[in-house]
Amino acid sequence: MATEAVSTSLPLRAAKQTDGHPLAPLSADEIRSAVSILKSQWPANVDLHFKCVTLEEPAKAEAVPYVEAEFHGYNLPNIDRKAFLNYYIRKTNKFHEAIVNLTKQSIESNVRLGPNVHAPGDGEEIIAIERAALEDEGVQAEIAKMKLPEGTQLVIDPWIYGSDGVDDDERMWQTFMYMRDPENPNEADSNHYALPLTISPVVSGETMKVIRIDHLPTGKDNTIKETRPYQHKGANEYIPEAQQLRTDVKPLHVSQPEGASFTVTEQGTSQIIEWQKWSFRVGFNHREGMVLYDVRYDGRNLFYRLSLSDMNIPYADPRHPFHKKSAFDLGDAGAGVMANDLKLGCDCLGSIHYLSSVLADHKGEPMDMPNVVCVHEQDAGIGWKHTNYRTGRAAVVRNRELVLQSIITVSNYEYILAFMFNQAGELDYEVRATGILSTQPVDEGIEVPWGTVVHPGVLATHHQHIFSLRVDPAIDGYHNRLVYDEALPMPRSDFNPHGTGYYSQETVVETSGGYDLDINTNRTFKIQNVDVRNPVNGKPVAYKIHAPAFQKIISDTESFNHKRAEFSDSNIYAVKYQDNELYAGGKYTNQSRGGTGVRSWANRKDKIVDEDIVVFVQFGINHIPRIEDFPVMPCEIIKVALKPVNFFDKNPAIDVPPSTQEFNKSTLISEAHKQGSVEGTVTSDGGVCCSGPATSSKL
Repeated sequence: MATEAVSTSLPLRAAKQTDGHPLAPLSADEIRSAVSILKSQWPANVDLHFKCVTLEEPAKAEAVPYVEAEFHGYNLPNIDRKAFLNYYIRKTNKFHEAIVNLTKQSIESNVRLGPNVHAPGDGEEIIAIERAALEDEGVQAEIAKMKLPEGTQLVIDPWIYGSDGVDDDERMWQTFMYMRDPENPNEADSNHYALPLTISPVVSGETMKVIRIDHLPTGKDNTIKETRPYQHKGANEYIPEAQQLRTDVKPLHVSQPEGASFTVTEQGTSQIIEWQKWSFRVGFNHREGMVLYDVRYDGRNLFYRLSLSDMNIPYADPRHPFHKKSAFDLGDAGAGVMANDLKLGCDCLGSIHYLSSVLADHKGEPMDMPNVVCVHEQDAGIGWKHTNYRTGRAAVVRNRELVLQSIITVSNYEYILAFMFNQAGELDYEVRATGILSTQPVDEGIEVPWGTVVHPGVLATHHQHIFSLRVDPAIDGYHNRLVYDEALPMPRSDFNPHGTGYYSQETVVETSGGYDLDINTNRTFKIQNVDVRNPVNGKPVAYKIHAPAFQKIISDTESFNHKRAEFSDSNIYAVKYQDNELYAGGKYTNQSRGGTGVRSWANRKDKIVDEDIVVFVQFGINHIPRIEDFPVMPCEIIKVALKPVNFFDKNPAIDVPPSTQEFNKSTLISEAHKQGSVEGTVTSDGGVCCSGPATSSKL
């Protein structure tokens, strides 16, 4: 990952190793080299359509000795740099994947993949699909029947076709059609999702021709109505110039006058970040986007690798063709290639450092991805506090967080994805879902139980967002176990005569499989290392997983939705580590059939006690749309937390400096300002805050 030259207060230290780290993303030169080596195996007249050119990570058995030698300053072992590529022979269904050894300048493998294995989409392909649908004579004839106002601009949303087992072996795209506001047709940012149309062309991914035109049901059943002339409906815009904006919002500045407290060390195409005893390497790839490697706290191993592994969004409308709407936004598109170019003062506030990347386009050429990750600190409220009521003295510490944030746009939706570290040794993964609902036409006056009418003639279907966080742990070492604690009531006895007692019981998870939370017993999963004991209480060091309860996939077990989204039916999946098992839904999700993801791996029933294990943590929301979610959705926030349990000998944030006015320099708004008579009047309060004795409180 290359860092763009931006203004920053961060000290950028010269790296000991200038390039070629085994876990660093491919450089632009490496992308060119890999593509050139691969092309040399084909005749010059064969046109290759590249889908992905990315790092082929080394086997963990090679990488772990490397990162440990690097950390301890030992001589580094040699590991070959390799690239993974997948590609089509253009305008055919011949899909291949290859591994190129960049160190040896050779091809290690190059194979054609079998039937029902299809690549994700890409930007060039989406543009071609839009053009194919709009230019098709059959589509134009159907549009003519609608008698749209002159000058109306049409918009196409290409969707991965999904799977239902009905004539869907070939790679196809289902498209949905919309129109811009006819009264403002030249506004490119008009919210076309407020004006859906009733036809849905299906396009061949091979020929880029329309295969058929589906007509959408718009009532309470599967009835397809004749195409009818357009009836005027009002627009529903989200852009600020279309709003009566509030005028009472005053500036709120996030300031760090002495600069940020973290450092970034560039090592070729990746960076090492150090902050408040934390250290880790940041990578970035086409599918997962941000990846963290070798995460440590105060030099102690915590995690070998962390990433968002997969997500699935199945929709609730059972009617054709909506029943195939089941998106895998990482596998079908890619969190890396869909990442936003983040803007200073808009997406991230405060003292910001940006990380940029380079990926490959459909021609195999390097494609710059500027500002795909922003790094910054933020105040997260009080970290800990206690007031001695006898003396009145309060000791209080603010909780500061380091945030690595990336934002992806996948057609209508945005996902704000963030790793968040705090000073108490805790690590959160946060998802904020926003953007615009995927809409479809509905008859006026109709209500259906699988969706919400959010605008006249516009239905937003219920859908789930199911995420899978891949946790490759190294809790004080690389042999860990998964256990869970439960709080259980003591039976009544002479010892517990009033029935108030309860106790905590620990259970070891012995074999790979899917496991669930139980709110009724406060079941909490922990990743432990029994070979390292807490010096105070003798318990194994551990990190626990705080994942919110969510409704697992609703589609029944025989459905294609359930078979494909292998991670969607358990809160936790635990497996024994194997190389190349990175993606919970399988390597290729486009029109997938299942059988290649985490449920299949877990069914091996491997022994996972004190082994090299991987834990997949599922979380999500069942989005029953509200009228308030349109025309653009307020952020829905969900979070997974990884918290130390008996890992430290005391609160690790005990040494954070206390919160004081001298340090924070807050301001007091005067009474005159509150009454509005003196604009902008503030006075500084230089009191001792909570750093010394204060007046005693009364009980």
